[in-house]
Amino acid sequence: MNYDIIIIGAGAAGLMCAIEAAKRGRKTLVLEHAEKIGKKILISGGGRCNFTNTEASHDNFISENPHFCKSALARYTSQDFISLVEKHGIKYHEKKLGQLFCDGSAKEIVAMLQKECDDAGVEIKVNCSVSEIIKNNQFETGTIDGKFQSESLVIATGGISIPQMGATDFGYKIAKQFRIKLTKTVPGLVPFTLSYQSYGELSGLSIDSIVTCNGVSFHENILFTHKGLSGPAILQISNYWNPGDEIVIDLLPEKDIPEIMKENAENKTELANFLAQFWPKRFAEKWCEINFRSKPINKLSEKDIAVLSHELHNWHIIPKGTEGFGKAEVTKGGVSTEELSSKTMESNKVKGLYFIGEVVDVTGWLGGYNFQWAWASGFAAGQYA
Repeated sequence: MNYDIIIIGAGAAGLMCAIEAAKRGRKTLVLEHAEKIGKKILISGGGRCNFTNTEASHDNFISENPHFCKSALARYTSQDFISLVEKHGIKYHEKKLGQLFCDGSAKEIVAMLQKECDDAGVEIKVNCSVSEIIKNNQFETGTIDGKFQSESLVIATGGISIPQMGATDFGYKIAKQFRIKLTKTVPGLVPFTLSYQSYGELSGLSIDSIVTCNGVSFHENILFTHKGLSGPAILQISNYWNPGDEIVIDLLPEKDIPEIMKENAENKTELANFLAQFWPKRFAEKWCEINFRSKPINKLSEKDIAVLSHELHNWHIIPKGTEGFGKAEVTKGGVSTEELSSKTMESNKVKGLYFIGEVVDVTGWLGGYNFQWAWASGFAAGQYA
């Protein structure tokens, strides 16, 4: 029951760490409380796993120390993971903005990781929850399957997003046990709720937009929901939003409204119908009903057009809140990067204790970035643990 390294958590980061440690000849055990490995991998990307992003750099991550992730990301790049995917003959494609997805299924990525673990001699125990961890000369990990000892212990338990998938705060509890500082944890990449339901009937409609908050902007679609707003642009900007902050939405990006109206000066079409060439008709009608009384285009004054242009490019919203951890793609915050070596991911206080992946205060954008952090941080720890 003695191992060189025990890794708690068989997600993306934990499995990558196990593979790399075992390749170094380390006797490696992975403990997973769920019934199978890689559960979040399997549901990611609509079941096709957005496994990395070709554009991944430290600029795509949020942390109290924005420089912390640089070392790991530089030593294990998106191209390194792509090479692993290609080695296993997994077909993939770029959807947009550097986002890579499996042509087939996320199951292929999990099978690849399982095969790499098998080839390296990694032992994996599923349905094995951890009850306690004690540190003396070595780490003693108590589980429902007995006690295991190890020289190194890696916490790869993820955050608390999507609790219905089995996510827990176990990693944070271990950090607290060893008096390791945590930053505040909040839902990341999460839909907004609105205090009014004016747009609830538009649920399911998607609009190309630029969404801005606190000086950061994303140009992608927004999606109306029964509770408020979602879609890629909203999920992205949620990482930069704090309660009470205003978000500004440009509903017609790169469209010169005064010029368009000038070209249509003789057009007798109602404004709502005219805007329906850019948006779904239901949204055009609803937007005019709430924001700008519809009238024929040829009846718009210069002042009307100026106001209309401003409203279309500057829709101001103060979200009521978010849909919480249940709908959050990730957990923002976690184990403070002040507590860890950026080279090895080892605790500065507790020799042999490592934290990797989502449990750490490093949060990526939507689009494969969080997987790349998992691969890179897992790889980094696997070289030293």
